[in-house]
Amino acid sequence: MSEEWLQAPEWIWNTNTNDPTYVHHWVKQLKDSEGTPDLLLYGAPISRSSISVSGASLYPSEFRRLWKGFATYNLDEDVDLADFKVADAGDVVMHTTDILLSHRRIQEMTAFLALNYPETITAMIGGDHSTTACSVRGIKEAFPNETIGILQLDTHLDVRDPAELGPANGTPIRQLVDGSTVKGENIVNIGLHGYFNAKPLITYAKKHSIQMITLKQARKAGFVHSVKEALNQLANKVDRVYVTVDMDVLDISVAPGVPASTPGGLSTVELFDSLLEIGKQPSVRHIDFVCLDPSKDSAVSETVKTGVYAWLQFVTGLVCRSK
Repeated sequence: MSEEWLQAPEWIWNTNTNDPTYVHHWVKQLKDSEGTPDLLLYGAPISRSSISVSGASLYPSEFRRLWKGFATYNLDEDVDLADFKVADAGDVVMHTTDILLSHRRIQEMTAFLALNYPETITAMIGGDHSTTACSVRGIKEAFPNETIGILQLDTHLDVRDPAELGPANGTPIRQLVDGSTVKGENIVNIGLHGYFNAKPLITYAKKHSIQMITLKQARKAGFVHSVKEALNQLANKVDRVYVTVDMDVLDISVAPGVPASTPGGLSTVELFDSLLEIGKQPSVRHIDFVCLDPSKDSAVSETVKTGVYAWLQFVTGLVCRSK
């Protein structure tokens, strides 16, 4: 196993400054970073495996392009991220037509990064939600004797049958459960709402003890409180927690740039506040952000900017964790 399927981002890095005032000056390419990074970032730009038409493969490059508009200082929390070491490993190279080969590369590269940087938090930027199954399998490959738990922020359960759809973006959680990579009882989905999960999918989730917390239930208890409780519960059962953030958990009014946008979803404030708490939880070792389609965004790129902000909130939580 090697780095052969990782490539640096296409855009030009600014290497002429040591001033980490802005994100594009602060994040370093992995090959240029010194010492062990605190957070390792990598992209998985695939959306051919999406059930609906999706340009989510464009997100990793747009994510990096638009982070230039963000500073490293968080005014609300009075936290400067500048001393936190973030290294960008680049994107996993996708095969032009072979989805299964692309998925294997994501798994292999995730395992490679986890094995070589075992103490480092990883953050994968998708790509559609099929990438989550690949990434979690890679983590399991790296740490075969450890139990993995999943916190999923999502409008959908993603437990559709791969026998019918292939390894598509509607199937990653079922792939992991059916493949015995993660036990259903160690999966918590928060954000489910409305009319977007057929009853047979609910039946499957209940059969496998997947914990479902609807958006209505989470809001009644306090959304951030619900997230913290889920993380505490998982921390008592598993060795490491993997968080997957499907950006379609957001309401369509604030996130038009997702392939399966829906009304009645999460607000940006709820997402941002919950990611701050997720970052603070020591059991969280891995995170991904998936299913954001820049081609469906408006001219002001509100969904992509929301995605960058969400990632920065998670990093702020990590910095607070380390204090």
